[in-house]
Amino acid sequence: MKKNLLAGLVASLFVSGASAFEPFTVKDIRVDGIQRTEAGTVFSYLPIKVGDTLTDDKAAQAIKALFATGFFKDVRIEIESDVVVVAVEERPAIAQIDFTGLKEFDKDQMIKGLKEAGFAVSRSFDRSMLEKAEQELKRQYLTRGKYSVSITTTVTPLERNRVGINFKIDEGDAATIKQINIVGANSFREKELLEVFQLQTPNWISWYTKNDQYSKQKLSADLEALRSFYLNRGFLEFNIESTQVSISPDKKDIYITATVSEGERYIVSSIKLAGELTLPEEELRAAMKIKPGDVFSRENLNESTKAISDKLSSRGYAFANVNAAPEIDKEKRRVAFTVFIDPGKRVYVRRINVTGNTKTRDEVVRQEVRQMEGAWYDDERVKLSRQRIDKTDYFSEVNVETLPVVGTTDQVDVNFNVTEKSTGNISLGVGYSDSENVILSGSISQANIFGSGKFASLQLSTGSVNRTLGISYTNPYFTVDGVSQGFDIYERKTDPTSLGYVYKTHSTGGGIRFGFPISEKQTLNFGAAIDYTKVEIDRTDTDTPLQYVDFIDEFCGTDTYKCGNTSVPLTASWVSNTKDSAINPTRGVYQKASFEVSPLGDLNYYRATYQHQRFYPVTRTMVLMLNGEVGYANGLGGQELPFFKNLYAGGVGSVRGYDTASLGPYEIDSDGDEVRLGGTKRFVFNAELTMPLPGFGADKSMRFGPFFDAGQVYSDAADKNSDVYDSGPVRMSVGLAATWLSPFGPLKFSFAQPLNEQKNDNIQKFQFQMGTTF
Repeated sequence: MKKNLLAGLVASLFVSGASAFEPFTVKDIRVDGIQRTEAGTVFSYLPIKVGDTLTDDKAAQAIKALFATGFFKDVRIEIESDVVVVAVEERPAIAQIDFTGLKEFDKDQMIKGLKEAGFAVSRSFDRSMLEKAEQELKRQYLTRGKYSVSITTTVTPLERNRVGINFKIDEGDAATIKQINIVGANSFREKELLEVFQLQTPNWISWYTKNDQYSKQKLSADLEALRSFYLNRGFLEFNIESTQVSISPDKKDIYITATVSEGERYIVSSIKLAGELTLPEEELRAAMKIKPGDVFSRENLNESTKAISDKLSSRGYAFANVNAAPEIDKEKRRVAFTVFIDPGKRVYVRRINVTGNTKTRDEVVRQEVRQMEGAWYDDERVKLSRQRIDKTDYFSEVNVETLPVVGTTDQVDVNFNVTEKSTGNISLGVGYSDSENVILSGSISQANIFGSGKFASLQLSTGSVNRTLGISYTNPYFTVDGVSQGFDIYERKTDPTSLGYVYKTHSTGGGIRFGFPISEKQTLNFGAAIDYTKVEIDRTDTDTPLQYVDFIDEFCGTDTYKCGNTSVPLTASWVSNTKDSAINPTRGVYQKASFEVSPLGDLNYYRATYQHQRFYPVTRTMVLMLNGEVGYANGLGGQELPFFKNLYAGGVGSVRGYDTASLGPYEIDSDGDEVRLGGTKRFVFNAELTMPLPGFGADKSMRFGPFFDAGQVYSDAADKNSDVYDSGPVRMSVGLAATWLSPFGPLKFSFAQPLNEQKNDNIQKFQFQMGTTF
């Protein structure tokens, strides 16, 4: 029997010009040594077939092809009487991957990273791949600043040609940034420049932000922020010459040094508009944020070109191209810009398509769309449409695409693609406030019922002062013009005796309301309700305020201490809201004027309030909020205003530093305690500067800042009753407030110092609210 052996790939590469065996026709192929691998798999990679003529070159190619699969650690080709025998030794399979000492990462996260690197259970074990796996693990740790990490790998043979892999990890301590230096900066203090960096040296909150741990990606972002800082302040030729990152020998401290070249500061000498000016030049120039004589700012220049592009887009030029070309005069340190405008062709919208809404009806989305089919394309209306769809809160994501219509040059389709989210909510919670102590709350609500956009909720709240059970229903699309309709049914119990008041109320009622949009940012609301309120007062108690006794005498008779009265409150309000965010606004104005009157029923009165709130961005991270509120209430038809409809102030939400609802006229009972009465006139002013908490960077969930509050409540009661003490001067306070949008609900803290407290004022310097109540 003729038998030749080609042992391994290396031997095949050194076959001389003279053949190691005579070429022959292959009559059969046999595979020996396979355990897990199917024979068909070997044949699929083998470049030799039955009937082929086997030569030295083809044998070498076969060995290379099988080695390349990674399945085998040894491959031989043997020849037995024109039969090719492929003898293989399989690599062991990875049966399991374990970790010892793993703390920084989740095990599943690590296994996923290894799988992406080609190392996973059921794959063939390869020493080279094991080295790559170790490098991948180290890379993961380097992203967390753990440069001293040590990894020891143990390979344990198992039955059926399998192995178990164990990575023993000594994570070590995370290396922290010891120092950041900026060399070559002369125009600005290094401290000011480092404020734009996300990376920082360790501070008291670094355990949470991790901003003291080096990351190549973060450093790149910080260097780009530094570049923007200079370019936005006139340094047109600013350049980062080099960046060095070094680590201490013990791998615990990192030092970062950036060398910069500032160049000279440039002034904009002129701005020319060139190209096809389809709009009046005066209109285009008015939209620009940068003007001749200004210090050069890349941000303002980009905003100017974008503003021109937006102007053109709002007139139908959806694909306008606007670019600015500089002409630099280095001697005079001036730069001139020529803005080239190519409006392209004017287009109109052929179709508006809505996709992704598996539950929400098309008409619910289209109600919010302000771009019309068949009209010229208007970029402002498309953006407004997206904002309105997003504000419905029915979708987790809203994307807009403007696509040219194939075969035309003047038509586009606008596609709104939405990703729906769950709009039902069941919540239970426990809250605490200084005024109401422990509050239990819960709600069941369903927005976008059956995809119709309608809203319904059942709300429950219980506290020591206020208890509420309410059912609400709102149809925001009552008419095609955007008129909304809603219904409310409620039961409220108030027991403010813990605050020093000597009455209790129990109200039940319901009402209907309508909202009429008069512009994109303004709404008129009207409502009518019927309310039945039971009032309980001990008129025989000598400490009961006179106005409470008068109420009982007028509406309940002198022989009883409690009674029920009906009122029919009619409400009207105007709301204007241009705030850029509902949670953390940075600019905009919120105004609300409301009027409530009850001309029918047992109780006749009216209440009018007005609130004006403005937000000003002081810096990139600081926002100034100014808020003013006034209110007036009185009785109708000769009646006095029901005392439980009085206006109040003091505490969180009005004048901090004073106890809740403690401002205004008061009486002193037999124990020497003040009984706060409220009043018919209310005034509140707030000024608050908010900024991110130090160490939290751009995280908006935690903000703090100083504030100034002022306010007071007035009434004519002091003129009518000698036992009622006057309100006195407007109360003022200053302090520091913090807000945290925690996973448990919003937390608000404030520490206030009253500026002009009076003898009988109820002072409460530290105040907070936790949780959300309905």
